[in-house]
Amino acid sequence: MDPQIHTHESTPASRPLASMTAETLLTRDFDSRPALVYERLRGKYGAVAPVDLLGVPVWLVLGYAEVLEVLRNDRGIWSKNPDDWPAFGKGEVPADWPLRPTYASRGVSYSEGREHAEFREMWSAALRPFQDRSQPQARLLEEEVRRYADELLSLLAESGQSGWADLSAQYVRPLMLMVCNRLIGFGVGTEEALMDMWRVTDAGPDAPEATARLAAMLTEVIVAKRQQPGDDLTSAMLAARADLPVEQLAAEIGMLLGVVGDLTGSLICNTIVEVIVGNTAARASLAGGMVRETVNRAAMANPANNNLTLRFATADTVLGGTVIMAGDPVMLSVAAAHADPRFAQALDPSSVHSSRAHLAWGAGPHQCPGDELATTLVTIAVERLFERMAGLELALPADQLPWRASPIMRGLRALPVRFRLREFPPQAPVPATGDEPRAEAEGPAAGTVSRSTLSRLVRALLRQRS
Repeated sequence: MDPQIHTHESTPASRPLASMTAETLLTRDFDSRPALVYERLRGKYGAVAPVDLLGVPVWLVLGYAEVLEVLRNDRGIWSKNPDDWPAFGKGEVPADWPLRPTYASRGVSYSEGREHAEFREMWSAALRPFQDRSQPQARLLEEEVRRYADELLSLLAESGQSGWADLSAQYVRPLMLMVCNRLIGFGVGTEEALMDMWRVTDAGPDAPEATARLAAMLTEVIVAKRQQPGDDLTSAMLAARADLPVEQLAAEIGMLLGVVGDLTGSLICNTIVEVIVGNTAARASLAGGMVRETVNRAAMANPANNNLTLRFATADTVLGGTVIMAGDPVMLSVAAAHADPRFAQALDPSSVHSSRAHLAWGAGPHQCPGDELATTLVTIAVERLFERMAGLELALPADQLPWRASPIMRGLRALPVRFRLREFPPQAPVPATGDEPRAEAEGPAAGTVSRSTLSRLVRALLRQRS
């Protein structure tokens, strides 16, 4: 059914959200085939559907134009501040709601107005050295990530030039752990922090405990960096906002861990899958050496951040023909928006260059401040992998891949493949240009990871693989 024919002038969608029978969102079908769930909801309700999100009713926005309208917020009626969600403030959201810890902090993700602008300024200042490629720190970071990737791929060759591997456990996760360690400066505990971030975004029953552990670990890092700053993002954030309480800064760095360690890692896996299973546009761009475009194509076809965190209407409004009452929560479905026929049918699938109109990093005032850094990390990881591979295929049928059960993240628990490696000569050291920052002789920000450290990490991840 074409969603454009839905007017909703006399449908139940014009009733208050609390009085509606919400559709259960998180089902087995959603875990394995979310696209079918989105299309069923679109056929029944149109661009906006009432859904039950782990016991809390929310509006799920499925239309591309409607998602973009909320993200841009040109009329100023969509807020990410939980203070604009009366049910949350009145205690009507259950205390044990798995996603509740996500909304307990403010920061750049859950603030508006001047407060939000100040957080954005902090993030822009702290991120610029690492994601602006004109900066020496950004160039050095890229070289370090390439080296990490090459060393991890060389570990695969230790058992032969061909074989079986779980690319999630043996390549993507350890690579992102190394990047998180380099940027945040954990020293120890990076793996545990990332696992807890997974538990938070998967919204399982252990999410509150994981949130507390994560906050404690990040607090330790911040205290250490205040005493001895380094060439890392945590130190840069402290320099940008020395007045920020430790607890708030820990929440901000936790968001970075989610973007780099979880969202970016998931997009790497999703991009690999899109190429292997035969996404024509993704393969064409990769074959043409346009790896960044390959990433854009994968983000369009299978975004890792499939549903964004909640927004709240600050006034009664109409969205996609549906009446949204003031205080109602809405969740924006990036994956459903990309599949909206009104948007998808206008794309040219034969074009090597996409419109780059994907919403994987959001849009508008709350667009991810680290989108450039994250895209660069995904591009490097994908580029190094496919440069090294002479053959790569899934070890399971595509419809049997083990996806995580998460309302926010579309990520794999494992990516089993059969591979064949090319001969790969050792990389020559990158000549110094004289303007790179000096790496610390010791510590997590040094940017050097020994083969033994990588080997231990990969083997530990393999033991924990589920």
